[in-house]
Amino acid sequence: MTNASVALNPNKLVQYLQKMPNEFTKEDLIRYIEENGIQMINFRYVANDGKLKTLNFIITDRNHLDNILSTGERVDGSSLFPFIEAGSSDLYVIPRFKTAFVNPFSEIPTLDILCSFYTAQGEPLESAPEYILKKAHDCFKEKTGMTFKAMGELEYYIKSAKAELYPGEDQKGYHDSQPFTQWENLRREAMVLIAQCGGKIKYGHSEVGNFILREDGYEQHEIEFIPVEAEDAVDQLLIGKWIVRMLAAREGALVSWAPKITVGKAGSGLHIHMMLEKDGKNLCVENGKLSDIAKKGIAGIMDLAGPLTAFGNTIPTSYLRLVPHQEAPTYVCWGDRNRSVLVRVPLGWLGSKDMVKEVNPQQQADTRDFSSKQTFEFRVPDGSADIYMLVAGLIVAVQHGLESEDSLEKAEALYADMDIFSSNFSEKLEKLEQLPTCCYESADSLLAKREVFENNNIFPAGSIDAVAAGLKAYNDHGLNDRILGHHQEIMAIVDKYIHCM
Repeated sequence: MTNASVALNPNKLVQYLQKMPNEFTKEDLIRYIEENGIQMINFRYVANDGKLKTLNFIITDRNHLDNILSTGERVDGSSLFPFIEAGSSDLYVIPRFKTAFVNPFSEIPTLDILCSFYTAQGEPLESAPEYILKKAHDCFKEKTGMTFKAMGELEYYIKSAKAELYPGEDQKGYHDSQPFTQWENLRREAMVLIAQCGGKIKYGHSEVGNFILREDGYEQHEIEFIPVEAEDAVDQLLIGKWIVRMLAAREGALVSWAPKITVGKAGSGLHIHMMLEKDGKNLCVENGKLSDIAKKGIAGIMDLAGPLTAFGNTIPTSYLRLVPHQEAPTYVCWGDRNRSVLVRVPLGWLGSKDMVKEVNPQQQADTRDFSSKQTFEFRVPDGSADIYMLVAGLIVAVQHGLESEDSLEKAEALYADMDIFSSNFSEKLEKLEQLPTCCYESADSLLAKREVFENNNIFPAGSIDAVAAGLKAYNDHGLNDRILGHHQEIMAIVDKYIHCM
């Protein structure tokens, strides 16, 4: 830890305790609570529906506070997860101190803490998505010696009364500024609150999606994070979604992460960027180019792309977004700076000259190497994703690629150096595997390669069965073809899943 790290960190606990979150202890939290008039603690955890749940504790005395933080509490697991039977449903929720933050919305001074699930025997709940992610990352670290870092691009729509004075231009909202965007202030406030609650944010901006439907205006926005360790990456996405929802509710506006809002307009994805580190060094770069390690990891994702939709594209409208010519992937391939592919390698400052010096001649030259910012991006998921399971699946997929002997050959064969729908690529396009086109096909794809996810005891067999059964229950095989051209039927499905995750 450096003084600069603490000084610039907006998290109120970091500022007060003068230490970073991963150093927080029970005694630290008690001191903060006592010295800052905190009256309530909220235990927060994610259940099967992907939303944050809350258990409120009013603090009555120091012994009570110590007891809450020392033992956690018991909850009814059968009401949180469908795979837990009522006859043996009690679970413990155990606070993870590093996740503590001051609730920015509560009128009562409140500290919120994310929790993990434990069984009656005091063991981690094997099927809890949060624990599946932890197992996947622990195994990855042990087998490869590397750390898996990730970050998400949180895309969402806000629906409200249409703007009369400065209406936005249809499907041309990318990086618009006020007054041509109504909800920039909400996005900025959300970014400040997310950072105060521990999130590491890269930037925010308005997105392409911008349209009017009858009396309602729809604006698309994005908040993008900074890569952090996998578990922290998921935590910040969950807190981010909750904060944006809370702010929109306060304003009487509807916010949605749904993959598709209406026909013919931009959908919302949940793109996940990844990097692999060892001893603080980004191993995605080697000699100024994308490394073989990164290419092997990408090949692993290519091999398991279909099954990964089972965690990242979990509702029927997910597959209204995954259609050709919409900057959403449909075929299994990858490329550099190519938005028509499944995995994209974005600009990464590889071999770039000192552009800041060129624009600002008065500035001293900067000789540092910024290639450590290089990531690779999985463009398939959307806001319906079970984010814990999705990132766990990506870790399994990357490890699968690193351990497979033919990964580099696969990566070479699946590389796309142009828009895959251009006429020059048509011959190769015919040979590429297609992604699932519905939840039912996604389930079949997962079941066909389930052993890769169950290897090393990462995903329990029961969890794979439950995910597949949930997807098949939609019975959406051939749905896109059945509703094509039927606007009312499409909108009925869109409205049904508007509040995904």
